[in-house]
Amino acid sequence: MASGNDHVPPIGRHPDGLDPDSMDRPVFQATIRPHQSLGPDGFRNVMIGCCAVSLVTSIACVRAGFWPVAGFFGLDMLALYVALKASFRRGRSFEEVVITPIEVMLARVTHRGERREWRFNPLWTKLTRVEDDEYGMQTLTLESRREFVVVARDASPPEREVIADGLTRALAQVKKGY
Repeated sequence: MASGNDHVPPIGRHPDGLDPDSMDRPVFQATIRPHQSLGPDGFRNVMIGCCAVSLVTSIACVRAGFWPVAGFFGLDMLALYVALKASFRRGRSFEEVVITPIEVMLARVTHRGERREWRFNPLWTKLTRVEDDEYGMQTLTLESRREFVVVARDASPPEREVIADGLTRALAQVKKGY
């Protein structure tokens, strides 16, 4: 039987006052996708424009007697199509960054679906920036115990700035909690 002086913490609370469920809740979470300046409509418009120019030039070359040129224009259009499609496939890759009070997790997923993860203790993790006065932030790196992982490597410099600010605030918040 418990005496009146015993204090029993409410269910779901740690005796020190911490909520155990809060340790898994993200302080920061971001999905970073590669920067792509050409969308599906832009792709279609570029291909239509290039094919039209190629067709008109090919017809002019065939009439002038330079018929092999038409074949090379066709190969050029095929190469452009393949290159743009490969770029779109690469655009399906992404990075996930999640910071909780007990872990920093970076996952990189390729366009093929291959996943690679890095996990760090947030207390030992720092963020390193390499900036250029003219071009902005060039590299953003998570460092922990002699392990270095580049974050937001496919993002544009302004996007890296936003991500760096969020990561810096989240790491400071987590470290302040301890």
